[in-house]
Order: sequence, then structure tokens, then C-alpha cells
Amino acid sequence: MTQTTTMRAAVIHRFGGPEVVQVERVHKPVPKADELLVRVHASTVSIADHRTRSRDLPKGMWFYIPLALGVFRPRRRVLGMDAAGVVEAVGDEVTGFAPGDEVIAMLGASFGAHAEYACVPQADAIAQKPRNLTFEESASLVFGGYTALAYLNRVQLGTGSEVLVNGASGAVGTAVVQLAKQRGATVTGVCSAGKADLVRSLGADHVIDRAREDFAASGRTYDVIVECGGDAPFTRVEHSLRPGGALLLVITGLGGMLAASRQTRRSGKTVTFTPGPVSHDDLAGLSRLAEEGGIRPVIDRTYDLDDIVEAHRYVDSGRKRGNVVLRIP
Repeated sequence: MTQTTTMRAAVIHRFGGPEVVQVERVHKPVPKADELLVRVHASTVSIADHRTRSRDLPKGMWFYIPLALGVFRPRRRVLGMDAAGVVEAVGDEVTGFAPGDEVIAMLGASFGAHAEYACVPQADAIAQKPRNLTFEESASLVFGGYTALAYLNRVQLGTGSEVLVNGASGAVGTAVVQLAKQRGATVTGVCSAGKADLVRSLGADHVIDRAREDFAASGRTYDVIVECGGDAPFTRVEHSLRPGGALLLVITGLGGMLAASRQTRRSGKTVTFTPGPVSHDDLAGLSRLAEEGGIRPVIDRTYDLDDIVEAHRYVDSGRKRGNVVLRIP
């Protein structure tokens, strides 16, 4: 039997709106000695895909566009940071995985998961998929779960810790709520009223309607604030942090990045925009936790690869709850 050397993928040749994404046939990747070739069954369309496609970056990050995204046209033609699928082949140096394994993987800034096949270096975060979840459910754990782990690993949480999650209904926020609860924290979620029931169902002890109450003016204080909403810089929330507390800036602009170190020194409170490392063991632990019901996937909508434009359009709307899943049949 002759093996095909091409595959279907969602490709961008220029920056712009959702309509710039086209499904085309491209060369099927060939794994290097330290890579796995994964037949992708599902991925997600994330805020990272939106930003990369549209060049809609946080305030002040204009210098990042030519360095990472490309000058005149996209550096990465196939988007998709996360994948759930089946290992089709492995390089000679790969250990611990074999063809037929069902896996989840975080490709990160390499992208490439919005395609029928993707190559994943063994050094990247890759783990066995949760056995009791579908590929779509498993894919929805990766982007948010990986990012949540990367930031929560920067702090110590336990019984008695108070955590506030600003933007608790998105892909990262829903994961932070669940993982912080798993670590024993009391969790307050900030979101719109229409998403409050979802955030409560994930384990949040308290939910604040962002339109009716300014959590930063309430007088309540927290050990950790996880900023996933884009409107809670240190200058706004400093007095909502307890002495020795931490502000984890999942979303911030250039100003927040440049000021973080100075704010940390001045206040004695940790202000950081830098995620911590996430190991294979961390991702495997996330998979096991999902199998045990300790974290559940949050899927807003699911689209087939052929409907990729509509998937991007929905993500652009800013209305999504949790994850928008891309199914690659």
C-alpha cells in the first residue's frame, strides 16, 4: 500500500480575519529521530490562535509581531497549540511511546495541530490521553490545563489559601478554578452573570458578577490573584493582595511586563507574567486527574475542520465559555 505524503490542514497565508484561514492539502510531516508523528483527532481554537492569526496582541507588544509572528506573512502557517490523537510513528530515539498510543500534547508556540498530522518532539509536554474521555474532551483539557499548571506551579497553595480568578470562564480560567480547588484553596471566580453557574459548577466557592461588583474595591483580600481577564493590573489589585501574596499575570501588556519586577521589589508581593515549567509528569498528572473526575473538560462548541472559519469567528466574538474544539475527522 502506498502511503500518502500529503494531508489536510487549516492554513493561513496572511494575517487578518477568520476568512484568511483555508483548508488545503499540504505536505505530511516526517518525524525526526526524537519526534512522534501523531494522527490528530481533535484540537482547540484558542485565544493564542486568534492573536496569531489577527496580530491582535496585548497593548505595547507591537515589537513581538515581526520577531515571532512574521513580518509580511505568518511565520506559522498551520495554527493549533494542542492536540489529542493517536501515535502513528516514532523516531528512533523516542522512548515511552509506541504507535497506537492515544495521547495528548501541547505543541505551544510551534503550533501545527490544526491538521490531520503533527510532529511532537518527545521533549515537549506529551502524555497518555485520559482513557475515559473522548478525543474532543481530552483536547479541551490541554491548552487551559497546561497554562493553569504553568502559573499555579509558581505558588504554594493549600488548605486555607484564598485564590481569586479574574476571567474564570475561559479556557485557562476554568482550569485554574478546578486545579486551585484540587490543591485545597478557597476559590473566588470573576465572570459575567451568564457564566456564573458554569464557574460554580467547577467548584468555585464564590462568584462575582464583573458587571455589578468591582472585586478590587470590595476590601476583601486574597493570597493569589490569577489574572486571565485582561483588566486587573497590579495597580488596580495591589490592595486586594495579602502581604506576601502573588499576582499571576496570564494576560498583560508590555507595561505590565516591564513593571512586574519593580512592583515585586517595592511591595513585597510577587508580580509575575512568566509561566513556570510544565513537565511530562505534570501533564500525565492532569490526565490522571481527569480520569478520576478531579478536573472536567469544558467545551462550548465543537466544529469540524471544514468549518474552521466559523470556529475562528466564534472565538473572535469573545463569548466562548471554556474551549472551542476542532474535530479533525
